[in-house]
Amino acid sequence: MAKVGVPTEILDNEYRVALTTAGTAALVANNHTVYIQSGAGIGSGITDEEFKKAGAKILPDAASIFGESDLILKVKEPQAKEVPMLRKGQILFTYLHLAAHPKLTNDLCKTGATCIAYETVQTANGALPLLTPMSEIAGRLATQIGASYLEKPAGGRGVLLGGVPGVDPGEVIIIGAGIVGTNAAKIALGLGARVTLFDLSLDRLRYLDDIFHGQVRTVFSTGHYLDNLLPTADLVIGAVLIPGKQAPRIVTADMVKKMKPGAVIVDVSVDQGGCIETIKSTTHSAPTYVWEGVVHYGVANIPGAVPWTSTRALTNATLPYAVKLANFGYQATLDDPALAKGVNIHEGKIVHPAVAEAVGNSMATA
Repeated sequence: MAKVGVPTEILDNEYRVALTTAGTAALVANNHTVYIQSGAGIGSGITDEEFKKAGAKILPDAASIFGESDLILKVKEPQAKEVPMLRKGQILFTYLHLAAHPKLTNDLCKTGATCIAYETVQTANGALPLLTPMSEIAGRLATQIGASYLEKPAGGRGVLLGGVPGVDPGEVIIIGAGIVGTNAAKIALGLGARVTLFDLSLDRLRYLDDIFHGQVRTVFSTGHYLDNLLPTADLVIGAVLIPGKQAPRIVTADMVKKMKPGAVIVDVSVDQGGCIETIKSTTHSAPTYVWEGVVHYGVANIPGAVPWTSTRALTNATLPYAVKLANFGYQATLDDPALAKGVNIHEGKIVHPAVAEAVGNSMATA
């Protein structure tokens, strides 16, 4: 029987929680003890009383959660004051995005905890089942957010993405045709925008051309085509992902300089360092800044803005793996190849090759 702990998320304006009442009930049914920090679910519309009814025990603070638990379930990477609460033999299961955070990687190595990242759990067919639901949400929100910041009072060009009869719609360029990019395109099309999708996979572009019935312009991703088309964009959405690795810089500062004043960039890949050279991480409290007249949005936890939806979508995906970890501990990662790919740090060392490459092998020693 494992002790499973769920602390309150403390990242700026992060309202998600790592477990729902349904997830709690499932773990309790497997004879595990579930500890929830008091108030952890409030932002997602789940009260302490509801967690209690599902079988959880409520603890007053994060120190109690980390101190009592064998398995820690979180949403976002541990913040500075949470890292020292981790200990050797403990398992942390959360989004980590370590490629862009070498100091955090080093600090986590020193704890001795086993750190398993949702975003690198990968099935045999290459799918990322624990990243997919948040990518769907982030992609859809990216277009909504971009449309909002295109409004003049928000600093944008004053363009309505869908246009009106007799007036051209807005131009949306999406870099990366994975889950984020596809969902961003769906919303942009729904609003009536003109949409261009860039990707390096011709098979993926063929597939999207088919499902969007030719309504989306698909372009093979090269610097030449981007350089030519970016000056026409009202909204650019960065959606590039290489599992575990830092995002490649696809859009250079010189390209951004050629964009229209008041155009908007939303770089969803900022949690992996960003695919646009001029992006930097921002927060929900201060989400944008202007560089060379272009509005930049670099919030790394975009789905945290819609926690009611995000929390439930996340638990739907993570729960089967959380139950395995509670049932079998670290052995679960040895028995499940997909979960094994989620292990980023174990026994003080970086064990995920892409993370090790990104942050440097010198960080692997605790």
